[in-house]
Amino acid sequence: MVTLELQGVAKAYGRRVLFRNVSLKLHAGRCLVVTGRNGAGKTTLLRIIAGLARPSRGEVCLSDERGPMDRARMRQSLGMVAPDLMLYDELTAAENLAFFARLRGLPADEGRQEKLLERVGLGGRGSDAVGTFSSGMKQRLRYAYALQHSPPILLLDEPTSNLDAAGEEMVTEVVAQQKAQGLLVIATNNAEEVRHGDEVLHLG
Repeated sequence: MVTLELQGVAKAYGRRVLFRNVSLKLHAGRCLVVTGRNGAGKTTLLRIIAGLARPSRGEVCLSDERGPMDRARMRQSLGMVAPDLMLYDELTAAENLAFFARLRGLPADEGRQEKLLERVGLGGRGSDAVGTFSSGMKQRLRYAYALQHSPPILLLDEPTSNLDAAGEEMVTEVVAQQKAQGLLVIATNNAEEVRHGDEVLHLG
C-alpha cells in the first residue's frame, strides 16, 4: 500500500519563510488535514507534494509495495482538486476529461467518463460546454478529472469550495472511498472539513 513521507520540508520566498522542517509519514487509509491562517503555505505544501512546486529544503517521498517511486510514477499516483485548476471552457465536460486522460496516457473511455460524471453529480452533462457551467459544477468536474485514474493519493485544496450541500455530501463520499483505497491530504480552514482528518498539521 502507498505511503507518503515528508522529510524536513521547508519553503521560503527570499526572506519570507512559509514553513520549515515539516516531517511526517502518512500511510494508506489515513487522511492528513493541513490547517493554518491565510498565506501560511497550505496550498504551497500541497503543490510541493504534487510536484508542482519545489521545496527550499527537504524531500517528498512516495512508496508502495514496489518500493520508492520515481518522478513519473509519483505523477501517475497523484490526483489533485483545487479551485484554480484550469478547465477549458470551450470544450465539453467529456472533452475536458478526454484531454486530461490523454495527458496521463490513458484511453479516452466514454463509458468511464460518464460513470465519473455521474459520480460527481454531472450525469447527463458530458456534452455541455464547460463555459456554461456554474462555479460549483466546475468544481465537481475537477473531482472527475482528479479521480479518473483512480489515484492512490488524493490532494484536496479547499475541497468544498463553491459547492452546495449536495456537493459537500459528494466530497464526504469521495473522502471515505479514497481512505478505503489510498490516502488523502486536505488543505482547509473549514471546521467541517477538518473532521475528515485522522491527523492534523497546523502551519504558521
